[in-house]
Amino acid sequence: MNAAEILLSVGADTAIAIECEERRVTYADLRDRVRRSAQAWQAVGLGTSDRVIVFAPDSDDWAVAYLGAIWAGGVAIGVNPRLSMPELAPLLKECEARFVWCEPNLVQDLQGLVATVPGGPAVVSGGESDWTRALADARGIDAVQRDAEDPALWIGTSGTTGTPKGVIHVQRVVVNAHSFACNLAGLTAADRLYATSKLFFAYALGNSLFAGLRAGATVILDREWPTAERVEEMVEKHRPTLLFSVPTLYNKMLQTGVAARLADRGIRHFVSAGEALPFAIRQGWREQTGCTLISGYGTSETLCLMLYSDDDSGLMRPTPLTEVRFNPEIGADLPQRIWVRHTTVAVGYWKRPDAQVDFDNGWFSPGDMFLRYPDGRLEYAGRNDDMLKIAGQWVSTLWVEQALASHCGDALHQIAAVGVESADGLTALAVLAVAAPGRWAEARQRVEEGVAALPGHRRPRWVHWLDALPLTPTGKLQRGRLRALHERHAAAAA
Repeated sequence: MNAAEILLSVGADTAIAIECEERRVTYADLRDRVRRSAQAWQAVGLGTSDRVIVFAPDSDDWAVAYLGAIWAGGVAIGVNPRLSMPELAPLLKECEARFVWCEPNLVQDLQGLVATVPGGPAVVSGGESDWTRALADARGIDAVQRDAEDPALWIGTSGTTGTPKGVIHVQRVVVNAHSFACNLAGLTAADRLYATSKLFFAYALGNSLFAGLRAGATVILDREWPTAERVEEMVEKHRPTLLFSVPTLYNKMLQTGVAARLADRGIRHFVSAGEALPFAIRQGWREQTGCTLISGYGTSETLCLMLYSDDDSGLMRPTPLTEVRFNPEIGADLPQRIWVRHTTVAVGYWKRPDAQVDFDNGWFSPGDMFLRYPDGRLEYAGRNDDMLKIAGQWVSTLWVEQALASHCGDALHQIAAVGVESADGLTALAVLAVAAPGRWAEARQRVEEGVAALPGHRRPRWVHWLDALPLTPTGKLQRGRLRALHERHAAAAA
């Protein structure tokens, strides 16, 4: 099989596969361009299992270069185009890619960077280049057939708790990439999918691009970085029927009034993932739009969403085709890591043998904790190191964050809780908060009231006010930096 061939096997020739800016690419056009891209890749020297970094904003050209590399038997890696050259350098060394594909404006910078990396990749782009000539001469080739367990693509983990890892996905990863969207959002070939996250992020790649192509639907891509206002522009122009975004951006759409204006734009389902969805955002979204957010849980290692919630409880169930198992030695009332299995689960990490313990014959165990309910539903409780034992009782930093965020409403812009060691050697909680613009005094008062309303063992001992919290390139909270931030602010206040 070949993952790219599978993705492009369904769409009707005249149906629109991708819309980007003013361009509308039919499935017939996309198949032809990918076939020619694959021949161009082989012409410039791409061999079977060679890795290709795609370093550019989202576009139909991005999709053609990416899928063409897979069609040619290579391995595609999407990388955040906002990375600086110093940030990109260690990634080039780590993944040992053969090529970097970019847009013409970055060729000179990338060539200068590659020259500093021993055995670094060749840079290919538009303009006067071997790639352009090979693409112009190409007439297209049949997809290179691979084993189902041969590599097709890599995804970088988000790095929320440390150094990002290269996640290896194999050819079979796309076979059921549309199972969530089809079964829980009613995806059909008539739908139009729009993800605010970018294609280097597993959430958008798997649940929008791959799911949309797999169903023969239309995928809407945007070169620009998402803001609440940009989302409104994209919805007005392209009229998606399924929208995928993240809690932080949904919250901004609520705060700016964009959410209410999306209510009558024909969007059938709004999906949230990438981080935990606070109840306050779920409630606010329903009040302003009349729609219930579907909250999903997935990781770079699972590509697609493995768990979902579509009610106010926030409790999650397995998505279609997802199997879940537990450690039978841990009681249902105690938080534990779970194992999930689905055809979209990766086979492991690149050169991280110590981390391979998280993979087991098709199963993967994320580094997150869950509480199990008698009816099989799961309560997300944060990462392993976010579950704390305080005064003999389990406390999740996520529970504290959500309680305070719900109490504060839109006066609070960001909040995070972290477990720290107090002077007496006991575990305690610290909260780092960011007020909404112009509402610092109100936010502080509401946080104080919210803290007072918490049970004693859940009350933070410190509250630090910051201008912003550290985020990853995908907009997720960098929890690995929170403890150091607390220590710095606590020392300054001493």
